[in-house]
Amino acid sequence: MIRLATPADEPAIRAIARAAYSPYIAAIGREPAPMIADFRAQIAARQVWVADGGFIVFFEKDGAMFLENIAVHPDAAGQGIGKTLIAFCEDAARAAGLVAVILYTNAKMTANLSLYPYLGYAQTARRMEDGFDRIYFEKRLTPDRR
Repeated sequence: MIRLATPADEPAIRAIARAAYSPYIAAIGREPAPMIADFRAQIAARQVWVADGGFIVFFEKDGAMFLENIAVHPDAAGQGIGKTLIAFCEDAARAAGLVAVILYTNAKMTANLSLYPYLGYAQTARRMEDGFDRIYFEKRLTPDRR
């Protein structure tokens, strides 16, 4: 079950982010951006959705759905939670009449560089931002024909 996050979810969201992203600290040289996100503000803005063992942050930006953050606790990895959350984001984009989902990942998060193309995302850009080497991806959406 995926539901909108509430302020009471913030500690669990932070714990999931810390567990999911802390293995990348050494490779990146500092905490990845999702570990220092302002989850309180994102929850208040209704941008955070939670599932058992994971969460996703997304919002409309520049005519597309911007998937800013997705994390699954390592203890829940391999259960399809991440794919389910991404599909949820894509469905929300379609429901909003948007034609694409955009996201970025850190170049040091090498598993993501093959995962996103596997899920239908194409690399669109690479740039340094806020001291992070970010690779951008986009997935063009087809209308829901249900």
